[in-house]
Amino acid sequence: MATKDDLSTIHTQISSTSRQTLRWAVAGYAIMILVAVGALFLIVRYGERLVAPVMVSSPAVTATAGQSDSFLHLLIALTAVIVTGLVLSKLFAYVGQPPVIGEVVAGIVLGPSLLGPELSALILPPSVAPFLGVIAQLGVLLYMFTIGLELHADLIKQRVHTTVLTAHASIVVPFLLGALLAVPLYPRLATNDVAFTSFALFLGVALSITAFPVLARILADRGMMQSDLGILALTCAAIGDVTAWCLLALVVGMAQTQIDQGVAVIGWTLLYLLLMLLVVRPLLRRIITQWENAPLPRTAIAFITIALLLSALVTEAIGIHAIFGAFLLGAVIPHNSRVAHTFMHQPGSVVTILLLPAFFAFVGMRTRIDLVVGLDQWLICVLIILVATVGKFGGTAITARLTGLRWRDAMALGTLMNTRGLMELIVLNIGLDLGIISPTLFAMLVIMALVTTMMTAPVLQWFMPPIER
Repeated sequence: MATKDDLSTIHTQISSTSRQTLRWAVAGYAIMILVAVGALFLIVRYGERLVAPVMVSSPAVTATAGQSDSFLHLLIALTAVIVTGLVLSKLFAYVGQPPVIGEVVAGIVLGPSLLGPELSALILPPSVAPFLGVIAQLGVLLYMFTIGLELHADLIKQRVHTTVLTAHASIVVPFLLGALLAVPLYPRLATNDVAFTSFALFLGVALSITAFPVLARILADRGMMQSDLGILALTCAAIGDVTAWCLLALVVGMAQTQIDQGVAVIGWTLLYLLLMLLVVRPLLRRIITQWENAPLPRTAIAFITIALLLSALVTEAIGIHAIFGAFLLGAVIPHNSRVAHTFMHQPGSVVTILLLPAFFAFVGMRTRIDLVVGLDQWLICVLIILVATVGKFGGTAITARLTGLRWRDAMALGTLMNTRGLMELIVLNIGLDLGIISPTLFAMLVIMALVTTMMTAPVLQWFMPPIER
């Protein structure tokens, strides 16, 4: 058995060994650092005598620096547009206007039209335009998908016989008037590289669009969603917008290809439309029914997202815009399914609060109201507003009256169908991207979209019967 002296001796030996180990560790660490520093010094001294070949600066480094700077400006631009849009939306809602008007005006207010190119460049610099454009296209793609989900196909089927005439009259009349208006506008506001046919057809489509979501928002704010007039307006707008988008697909196909290739684009578009309605739609119904009685799994969200991207990719490859594929996929998904409700509510806030303001900022950067100069051009702008209003309001109201509605209800329906808003801006940006319309005409049509949408609420108040008001 060890005595106290033995334990003390052992403890002293352990302490001495520990101190010796610690000294060796510190010495070894110091030697390692000194050797590393010395080796690095020798490497640097030797490397300074080397001569490297002359080369251009690495583009990757330059691009990274530029992207970092552009990303900073992009965050500033998005923040400014969202804040300005929220403030203006409250102001416009206070006077009875749809909040989307405030969001659209926010992009124009921050653009070069009102602030001027120098001041606007501090908030929306031209360097962020490509990045803002990509975000805007993604936002519009998702937005059109949700619009397709909101399309109540069963409601359209129930009233198709009584509303198809009114809905198509609300398209045909302004379309023909727009094509007729192209005759005096083509030599003044078009360029010689744009065929008159494409110009006239696009102008007809631009005057025919109804903003289905803005119309639904106005009806919801007034408690008219379940009224006969509200259901009739929604049904007419849905049928009319589907027709207008098909016409736009035709115009885009003709504008992007040669005449001999235009037929092929139209043929592929019709084939894809039939494929979606006859094959994809029943297949999706079978798949979606498996997710009705349980929370939507992550694989389901991934599946629908992949289908959305593939549908957009196919329509883009065919030669028409990707938003048609997104809208069509949304339209073939059952309106009351769990999938539709999930995608309408969960991503909806991100789309409307973050992505769509990027689109409004992009529109604001491209809208140059200062290009509309002189009394003659402002008279042309007024003429466009009058023709658009007469065509949409008159074509709808007269046809609705002939099909049995009272004059007051028919004129209220015509007023609702004259709403354009965001859908018009999407169409106009497609035309500007394709070079069909000039920046000056683009600005005039943006003004027309704002004016006709802002007219809806006060004019509807005038035409609505007192008891419904």
